[in-house]
Parts: sequence; structure tokens; C-alpha cells
Amino acid sequence: MDIDSRYPATGVPVAVSAGGLTMNNRTALRRLATLVLSGMLSLGSVMAYGQEKPYTEGSVWSITMVRVKPGMLDVYLRDVLPLRKKIDDEAKKQGLVLSDHILSGSASGREDFDVMFLTEYKNWAAFDGISAKYDVIESSIIGSQEKQVQLMTKRMEVREILGEKTMQELIMK
Repeated sequence: MDIDSRYPATGVPVAVSAGGLTMNNRTALRRLATLVLSGMLSLGSVMAYGQEKPYTEGSVWSITMVRVKPGMLDVYLRDVLPLRKKIDDEAKKQGLVLSDHILSGSASGREDFDVMFLTEYKNWAAFDGISAKYDVIESSIIGSQEKQVQLMTKRMEVREILGEKTMQELIMK
């Protein structure tokens, strides 16, 4: 194909397809723009659909998983529950927590937990400055930092903390 067949008398370049069909650049650009616009609109509708979640975000839970040594559950709970109740009641009074729960059950293996402590907070923002607030509560109920360390050391004899998680509840729509 010679150069003159690609530039008709109008002087506008023409695209030549492999099959020999020609199309001027304006038509090609219009078609390309239409294709891009259609793609963007389709993508926009997919994104709008993707933004609709099948759940709403609920409260945030702090979860502590504990393995108590065999035969020591009652000993451990007699030690931990009275103080925990006082601390949790004060935290609720100050509006730091919504609720707290304790679950106990059989471990599924030697490396599994058998006690779970769950503390419910309103949202992630509830954690802003929470350590300082709990420090004040714990020092007023338990006592000095030294006494708190002694208490935690004593508990290590009957239990092991296997892990802690913070997770948000998802409420199905």
C-alpha cells in the first residue's frame, strides 16, 4: 500500500486494518472514547455495588484466651473474678466498656485455651487513651505497680495466656 492511500484528499490520516478496511482517526477516537466511557460506567456501577456491604459494623471486642492448668480452674477463678468484677464495674461506670463475659469450656487439645475473657467496647475510638484510664482504675483497686506485678506473677502458677485479639462484631443485614 502506498503512502497516498493512507492520506485521502482531506489530509486526515486514515487507519488501515489488516483486512484493508479504512477508518479516519476521528471515527476511531470516537469509538475508543465510547468504549472507555462504557467501561468506566460499568466499573462505576460495580464499585457502587461493591460498596454496599452485607453487614454493619458493631462493637469491638477484646478477647483473651487462657489455658488453666488441670484441676486449677476454681482456684484461678476464685482469685481472678472478684478483682476483675471490681475493675469491670468501675470501667462500665466510667463508660469505658459496654459489657464483659467469661466463657469456660473444654480445650480441644493440649495447646488450646479453656477460658476466654471478652470485653465489649463501643467502637475503635474507645481505645484512645484507654491504658491510662485503666491504670488509674487498677491502681485504685489493686494498689501499687509492685502489688499488681506480684498478683500477675502468682497467677502464672495456675494459668497461661495463650493469646489476645481485638475484633469487631459484624452485624448481618
